[in-house]
Amino acid sequence: MIKKLISRLLGKTAAPPEPAEQALKATPLGQRVELSAEQHGIDPDLLDDHAVRVVRTLKDAGFEAYVVGGAVRDLLVGRRPKDFDVATDATPEQVKALFRRAFIIGRRFRIVHVVFGRGREHEVIEVSTFRALLGAETADQVEGNEKTSRAELAGKTHVVDASGRVLRDNVWGPQIEDAARRDFTVNAMYYDPVTRTVVDYHGGFADVRARVLRMIGDPATRYREDPVRLLRVARFVAKLGFTIEPKTLQPVQSMAASLTQVPGSRLFDEMIKLLQTGHAISSLEVLQRLGLVQGIFPVLEAALDGGAQDARRKSFIDLALQDTDRRVGEGKPVAPSFMLACLLWHEVLGRWTALKEAGESPFPALLQAIDAVFEARIGDISGRGKLAADMREIWQMQPRLERRTVASAPGMVEQPRFRAGFDFLRLRADVGEVPQELAEWWEDFSLGTPEEREALLDALKASQSRRVPGARKSGGGARDAASHAGSSGESGAARAGTGGGSPQAASPDAPGSQEEADGEGGDSPERKRRRRRRRGGRAPGGGEASGPSSES
Repeated sequence: MIKKLISRLLGKTAAPPEPAEQALKATPLGQRVELSAEQHGIDPDLLDDHAVRVVRTLKDAGFEAYVVGGAVRDLLVGRRPKDFDVATDATPEQVKALFRRAFIIGRRFRIVHVVFGRGREHEVIEVSTFRALLGAETADQVEGNEKTSRAELAGKTHVVDASGRVLRDNVWGPQIEDAARRDFTVNAMYYDPVTRTVVDYHGGFADVRARVLRMIGDPATRYREDPVRLLRVARFVAKLGFTIEPKTLQPVQSMAASLTQVPGSRLFDEMIKLLQTGHAISSLEVLQRLGLVQGIFPVLEAALDGGAQDARRKSFIDLALQDTDRRVGEGKPVAPSFMLACLLWHEVLGRWTALKEAGESPFPALLQAIDAVFEARIGDISGRGKLAADMREIWQMQPRLERRTVASAPGMVEQPRFRAGFDFLRLRADVGEVPQELAEWWEDFSLGTPEEREALLDALKASQSRRVPGARKSGGGARDAASHAGSSGESGAARAGTGGGSPQAASPDAPGSQEEADGEGGDSPERKRRRRRRRGGRAPGGGEASGPSSES
């Protein structure tokens, strides 16, 4: 106080606070606490060999290195993490030099992907450098966002926009500052698999034990830095069953609008993560409770609003999400394209019906309905490429599967995405949208021997020949659409591509159905017969009860 008074009398101005001092006003550094193996109880068998190898390689080169973040949190609750991240004091360039297959990626946060294996079995260990704790006051500020301010962002390491959202954060610092700049206490712990020591700066270990989600520092400031943290609150509550600490919860609803500043592609990725936690239904419930759906996720908004008005639509979506949760719980991969096709199907169906009633021919009406839904709900985020092509093909196969002709059936089961279209049809049958017999026929035909297929076709031909010529059921638009699609010799798959050509020619690495995702589908029908899924053993609405799950 005396020094300040003397400075004022002499006309001197006080020196500005150091960057770390400014950041500390919102975020405390914490205190380093080391927990031994006896204290934390992490099971070494849950560790990933490649992650341990990355840590050892960095430590052998003289650097600090730890497994970090959500992986440590999951290890502490006895879960095997889906992903393992590593944090180190080595710079990205130093990390890259130590590994044969390592790639520096990212602009907002520069990190290194260390790759092990090849093809679909490859694994990526993400390695980040300890970052400094800097306040928004010390950062360069731009008026626009990532797209509109590209020229201003070039070459800069610490940049925020006008609202304080971090656009660049690539200033390296000590581990204690790296821990402070992480979001939640339970995600700010470091584990050394060599010494089996957990390093905790913010009481994360105690919060894991108490099952509490607590923000490090001032919650409103931290949400402003990265609004996606609002969505992580919902994801962790749904996945881990943690309660939200009151101060962490208080600003959530009032700051929901800040999510509109986040690039659409990043929001889209976060939505997919929420749906693939193994707790998709509870994730949607938490999002709604926190007010994080309306105006933020058009896909979820369409699904939830429609489900509230239509019981069958809600049953269909619940069944699809239960199926996704079950597969995650069984350790099987899930296909985002299949899941999104389920969420948006009834909006496509409603628009399709309206266009047909307005006089449009069935198949062009279906194509127009699909385009309209992509424009309204997906936009330019994933409206092109493999994901969109798979969704389109799933939808366009439905009228062809319903039509079920002797001439087209053999070719249908040879389609690369037949399994996706069939699984979708089966869900529709489970909620009474199409006859259960139809789904059972396609299952028997796709899994049958050549002799069994021939018998099924003979029976189908006989049943069709008994129909009165010219008789047509009302509402046969699905059949008309299938006829229109096949009349020019062009399959629905050939029309499904957007921009980049036919989805039939696309790589199978991004499967279009849940079953294809774990290799049970493929380009040829599966010959091994599986037990038919009957309605009697299903949960209400036709869905199986979802099993346990694990995902980081």
